Amino acid sequence: MLTYTFKRLLMTVPTLVIVAMLVFALMRLVPGDPAAVMVGDLADPHVLEEVRRNLALDEPLLVQFGTWLGNLAKGDLGHSIMTGEPVLEAMLRRFGVTAQVVLFSIVLAVLVAIPAGLLAAWRQNTRLDLAMMFAVILCVSVPSFWMGILLILLFGVQLGWLPTIGYVSITEDFAAGIRYLALPVLALLLGEMASLTRMMRSSTLEVLRLEYITHARAKGLPEHLVLLRHALPNAFAPVLTLLGLMLGSLLGGAVVIETVFTLPGLGRFLVDGIYARDYPVVQGTLLLVAGLYVLANLVVDVLYPLFDPRVRL
Repeated sequence: MLTYTFKRLLMTVPTLVIVAMLVFALMRLVPGDPAAVMVGDLADPHVLEEVRRNLALDEPLLVQFGTWLGNLAKGDLGHSIMTGEPVLEAMLRRFGVTAQVVLFSIVLAVLVAIPAGLLAAWRQNTRLDLAMMFAVILCVSVPSFWMGILLILLFGVQLGWLPTIGYVSITEDFAAGIRYLALPVLALLLGEMASLTRMMRSSTLEVLRLEYITHARAKGLPEHLVLLRHALPNAFAPVLTLLGLMLGSLLGGAVVIETVFTLPGLGRFLVDGIYARDYPVVQGTLLLVAGLYVLANLVVDVLYPLFDPRVRL
């Protein structure tokens, strides 16, 4: 197990280096000059050149990349062109908002999807199963931003039950924070919950056809024990893999959801940085999101042998 974990840790290092190279290269392909954004298109050319020199934009790309990696190793992601504040501090301040939305979405999706998938598999081809699969397909088919707009119209405009814009931290006022997070979390989790339910149902159906399940039933075990004790641990392994992939989808969806609901999170920060051609902000945010995605999949790889010991072999 330790050897397996160590190998997975080693694989993350070149992955993060490649991610850093791609983030840096893609930012340089975006049209526009961040120095011109800072000083304005009608500024003195000498002032423009001075700003470019201060931002090291007049250096060759390899020199810029080397300087960026060196600063990155020291925890220095530069200063935002928009606000002038350190990028790392700005990201950490906004990360809490995105983390709350994503974590609530993942936890709620797992708590609902796993029992729903087990139940749908156990009652295969019944009205309950067909109704659940219809709801799953419907939720998967609706984009998160469109779901967010529908939720705003229903619960915010028509019924007036929940706030539609703004944010209150749950650490300051838990009740108010939950009310402000309810609609963004609901818009984000419906599609992911549907994907998890479909995967859990498919995996459970495959496990329920195996011989050891038939043997457990032949011994007279109650059906709920067959499902929970014998089917669930083996059926959960593919769902665990999907959870790792889902984090990237949730972080990507958070960009849209935070824009729709005007949440001051990483996604909104990234969108504002893209509009402003703010290289340090976009590079730092993309690198953080990619790093979290790699870390989440590392955790999934480490946990996977607990559900499928064959992986260690």
